[in-house]
Amino acid sequence: MIFINPKTDYAFKKIFGSSESKDILISFLNALIYEGNSTIEDLEIINPNLPPKLEGLKDSYLDVKAQLSDGTLVIIEMQVLNVQSFGKRVLYNAAKTYAFQLEAAQGYRLLKPVIALTITDFEMFANSEEFISRFVFKEVNKNFTYPENDLDLVFVELPKFTKGEEELETLADKWIYFMKNARSLTSIPEAMDSIPEIHEAFNIANQAKLSREEVADLDRREQFIYDQQGAIMKAALEAREQGIEQGIEQGIEQGIEQGIEQGIEQGMREQAIAIARQLLSRLDDETISQTTGLSLEDVRNLREAKLSRRESSGDS
Repeated sequence: MIFINPKTDYAFKKIFGSSESKDILISFLNALIYEGNSTIEDLEIINPNLPPKLEGLKDSYLDVKAQLSDGTLVIIEMQVLNVQSFGKRVLYNAAKTYAFQLEAAQGYRLLKPVIALTITDFEMFANSEEFISRFVFKEVNKNFTYPENDLDLVFVELPKFTKGEEELETLADKWIYFMKNARSLTSIPEAMDSIPEIHEAFNIANQAKLSREEVADLDRREQFIYDQQGAIMKAALEAREQGIEQGIEQGIEQGIEQGIEQGIEQGMREQAIAIARQLLSRLDDETISQTTGLSLEDVRNLREAKLSRRESSGDS
């Protein structure tokens, strides 16, 4: 058996956000948000698109969105690339989902809690070894929870999960193992096959059930992600090395400590520019700006410079 990669956007939506995914999503959310308890008994999978209701407001798209039987909204996102300001985007989407519940003149009492579940294929919190982290509003000194604690951010960092098949104990372990390893498996692990919802998730992820066009499209999406990851890692490494070299050179003239600091700052900008140049042929200017932290003007200037070089080369 060959399984599609649940970390790609298409596969993630197909497994957790399709019309046949209700029981799968209930089990998945109970595992990752409620420690395997059957807290969620029912939910409705709804259109995750969040169109802007005000002119000029930034649009956003979530992988899967559901409403629980008590009205709580859950937004679920799978993120493969560690783009610039991703943490802010998670908070923005959660706050936007919370605010857009109300129509004009409706009272705040009608607001329902929002839970943002984010699964990342990279590490977000270097100061923690836990692979599941949860954030709520709390008082700084006394550590008590805000009375109307309606925003709940839950993160699952896949690289921090290192358990093997024989070490899987909890429902969360098994779902995270599925997310991280399904693509490389050739059969359903015995420890997971006894859970009906995970068995069905594997069933949906079975590549044999897809058309040739769907498989080809998935392969292209997956390769695109790998190419982006490779481009970013290569550019970051080269820029970091360049930044250190520049820091040492400036340190000779201005003092070691000051020179290294300035060189690293310059290297960070060079890193962002190097990454942006490699993404010009793949992404639009706004996405490149968000990914690298460069201004839109910087990205446009890079694109114009690239076009000018092409034209000059063509003329010659």
